[in-house]
Amino acid sequence: MLVAAAVCPCPPLLVPEVAVGAAPEMDSARAACEDALGILAAARPDRLVVVGPAEQSGQGPYQEGARGSFRGFGVDLGVHLGVGPRACPGGDRTDSAAPERELPASLAVAAWLLQRTDWSHAPVEGLGVGEPLAAERCIQIGKEIVARAERVALLVMGDASACRSLKAPGYLDDRAAGFDAEVARALAAADVTALKALDAALARELMASGRAPWQVLAGAAEGVGLSGALLYEDAPYGVGYLVAAWS
Repeated sequence: MLVAAAVCPCPPLLVPEVAVGAAPEMDSARAACEDALGILAAARPDRLVVVGPAEQSGQGPYQEGARGSFRGFGVDLGVHLGVGPRACPGGDRTDSAAPERELPASLAVAAWLLQRTDWSHAPVEGLGVGEPLAAERCIQIGKEIVARAERVALLVMGDASACRSLKAPGYLDDRAAGFDAEVARALAAADVTALKALDAALARELMASGRAPWQVLAGAAEGVGLSGALLYEDAPYGVGYLVAAWS
């Protein structure tokens, strides 16, 4: 059963070493993510499952201890999912039994957040989901996740639209603000029905990477009756970043 969920954005810019001079601009988002993870810890889950968007090569499950790095963003900084040395240089593996496949960027950001908050409250596993995954399959995956343990928490990574300004990665799209506002409303209200109904084609056009992970959350939370709170909402680089907590 799902006992709590945290929804966080997944830009590598959340990591100060990646953001460098722009790091202070994300301070509020980082603080909100830490608050959301605190709510997960307070729920005392038996298992934490981290769900985030991934390219085809990064889809599928990741065991605790899976490694990732921010080398692709010009920073020699490594992370481990759940266990392993804190921010080891370059992501070099210190445990010969650690999985070989590297975390996708969204799960690497999640691993960094967990290390930052000293997560030690429950075993952790990861799941990369692809953008094209149909809503029905996302919902089914969510149901399967929460059926595996009595008290499951989710850390759901994903960004809203990337079309909120002229300088945004996807340029300005007049539909973006409305899409993001509906997602923010649904997350604030823990509105499972609204998340299930998100338009996958529109989300893809608006470059909203969180659509599939949010619909995994919707499947996991169906019938549970959790309450929601929106902890952060902004689009500092023309990309919608949302932080929410369900408990």
